Amino acid sequence: MNRLRILTIVPLFLALAACDMVVLNPSGDVAAQQRDLLVMSTWLMLLIIVPVMALTVIFAWRYRHNNRKARYEPDWHHSMRLELVIWSAPLLIIICLGALTWLGTHLLDPYRPLDRLAPGQDLPEDVQPLQVNVVALDWKWLFIYPEQGIATVNELAVPVNRPVALRITASSVMNSLYIPHFAGMIYAMPGMETKLHGVLNQTGESEGFSSNYSGAGFSGMRFKVHSLEQGEFDRWLAGARDSQETLTRDLYLELAKPSEREPVRHFSAVDAGLFSAILGMCVEPGKMCTHDMMALDERGGLGLAGVYNVARLAEGQPRAVFGADQAHVIGLCTAPAAQQVDDPVPFSRVDRSPLRGAGLPNPSFKSRSLFADASSTSPQ
Repeated sequence: MNRLRILTIVPLFLALAACDMVVLNPSGDVAAQQRDLLVMSTWLMLLIIVPVMALTVIFAWRYRHNNRKARYEPDWHHSMRLELVIWSAPLLIIICLGALTWLGTHLLDPYRPLDRLAPGQDLPEDVQPLQVNVVALDWKWLFIYPEQGIATVNELAVPVNRPVALRITASSVMNSLYIPHFAGMIYAMPGMETKLHGVLNQTGESEGFSSNYSGAGFSGMRFKVHSLEQGEFDRWLAGARDSQETLTRDLYLELAKPSEREPVRHFSAVDAGLFSAILGMCVEPGKMCTHDMMALDERGGLGLAGVYNVARLAEGQPRAVFGADQAHVIGLCTAPAAQQVDDPVPFSRVDRSPLRGAGLPNPSFKSRSLFADASSTSPQ
């Protein structure tokens, strides 16, 4: 019976033999440093965990109820030596973990550009990182190569031993980009940009995916990662340019609609301002970008300073430019005349709300007669 139980367990170990220990055996230098940090932290914690677990078993066995040889000391209450051991060992472990974490947090900052390609191999001065813009869609990944002018869906190719700089955002909900061979995971959030730097030191094919649940198609939100020699990477670029399909804003809006298990797709050209519009959440025609909204708020809201930002979004409207601030005249209004010149406070009937904002002063006049004769048009 025991042999039968053992035989039923053997297939489970055979299944585990096919698992790829990618986290502990990555092919990228940044991921390898993160692996080392994980391993060292685990060993430091085991220095205190293993003795505590062993002592728990030893004490339970030594002071069991039927052990008459164990000393029974009900009045014992304190031991300085024991206190030193109990508190000094964890304190030393915490100090070591704190120093290790502080160094690792700064050296492995995802926003920090790389200064080496591998252990003992510094980054050459003439090597520039490959720029890739990443967009998490529902439920697929879009990769834009701004320097090469191409884009792909669910496929990322990079040259081996060349730094890669990723600019990451999302179209609707929050996701998390994770390429275990490349570097650690980092969030992709709509309207925000995160960055990730890394390198792949071995040729081959690996997989990336979203590690943050984002809806029904989350499980299929995976993509292939190709680490290629420079010649093979150039041939991959040439193949992507043969697609003869341009990623325009209209096509992006169709692509951004939810879909599951999207096949690999290449675009030979990309709208130059597409990623900035995705980041500003203003791909749709006539929609104001978030950076324009923030600029308006910083300068006081929808006053004179905000006329340009609003008017430039309206297509087909006449625009008169004046001043050095790129402002536009969007309309003219008639100044309301006072019904009674003898009114002691004639300005109370004037609606000044359109003139407020950006620190603009309230309208003022030198005399009532000037206000009474204001029947001509004036700029709003």
